[in-house]
Amino acid sequence: MRTTILSAILALATALPVSAETIRVGMSGGYFPFTFTRADELQGFEVDFLNAVGEITGDDIEFVTMSFSGLIGALEAGRIDTVANQITITPEREAKFAFTQPYVFDGAQVVVKEGNEGEITGPESLKGKSVAVNLGSNFEELLRALPYADEIDIRTYESNIEQDTALGRVDAFVMDRVSSAQVIAESPLPLALAGQPFDEIRNALPFRNDEAGNALRDRVDAAITELKENGTLAEISQKWLKADVTQPLAEAAE
Repeated sequence: MRTTILSAILALATALPVSAETIRVGMSGGYFPFTFTRADELQGFEVDFLNAVGEITGDDIEFVTMSFSGLIGALEAGRIDTVANQITITPEREAKFAFTQPYVFDGAQVVVKEGNEGEITGPESLKGKSVAVNLGSNFEELLRALPYADEIDIRTYESNIEQDTALGRVDAFVMDRVSSAQVIAESPLPLALAGQPFDEIRNALPFRNDEAGNALRDRVDAAITELKENGTLAEISQKWLKADVTQPLAEAAE
């Protein structure tokens, strides 16, 4: 009798669906239009994207907001499972983390106070200028890698780089072109794009490079492939960015 009952319990357990895991996703909540809060609701491209991933994988998505500069440390410490805040793939990051395939392709953009785009026309004209970037962002790395970086006054911010540029406290800021264009379109601040993007960037989700992290990365990566193939990712991009930024710039230009 005991064997029969045990067999029945095992059969029932096998028939039940595997309980969903919770993927803890870190983001700043202050990077419009990718992740921001409006009417006390966290929303944006990244929020819709990760919720769509969860629908495919069957996992629950828990969003954890904190300052941008603390996101990578939180991932390393295991307080979150990944970061969805337009994290750019770099050689240094690839050496530490397991990345998914890129899901956003963009370019680094110089932005100035409206009226100054004649004086500052791109990265070459930043010599002798003060330039704001978000602390810990890839754009800080891009500026410091320029051959004339020692001639640029690079200032790191936790937030408000747009406001300080509009107020003339700095001469320019550097951010991705998509976000820059959206800020200019949606904000009353007097800002303008200065020149063309000067570096293609590929953004993806980083995971810890261990057995569990790689397994989770593979599951999420398969979901990203499905979202690309069924058009959902492009729809999310059009909704928030008024453009499809989910394919390489060279392919998008064809």
